[in-house]
Amino acid sequence: MELKNLIREIPNFPKSGILFRDITTLLSNPDGLHYTIDILTEKCSEFKPDYVVGMESRGFIFGVPLAYQLNVGFIPVRKPGKLPAEVYSVVYDLEYGQDSLEMHQDAMPPGSRVLVIDDLLATGGTAEATAQLIEKANCNLVGFGFVIELKDLGGRQKLPKVPIISLIEY
Repeated sequence: MELKNLIREIPNFPKSGILFRDITTLLSNPDGLHYTIDILTEKCSEFKPDYVVGMESRGFIFGVPLAYQLNVGFIPVRKPGKLPAEVYSVVYDLEYGQDSLEMHQDAMPPGSRVLVIDDLLATGGTAEATAQLIEKANCNLVGFGFVIELKDLGGRQKLPKVPIISLIEY
């Protein structure tokens, strides 16, 4: 299946000059969604994770069914103030400013093998921050999986030296 055919391109969104890769058309296609989860499962099973970590919010979309298929737990990484228990927090740079992500401190036992999943690798800031959360938890990052990678933005270079899987590259 050619997944690129299921990604809608929206010019000038969210601002002029940006070509937005919209995954909602992939998500609404039953065969495409099924294929995406199956191929992620196939490619990520070699990492033998104990947990899948997904970032808010589209990492949840792909992370939960992947964790289910791999028979492992799912850990959400959220924006500040969304998690009720004690959290690890990481501040990271955006193009114009900063943001932060949080993860429960008791989400995983130290030494756990962790796979990070998200819909898109662009500049790499969110994935890099998530890797830092995993490090704070004294867990072992075993790899990253992305549905889409925007190669020209160089996000891969910001990430730790672990395997990176992307299903679609632009």
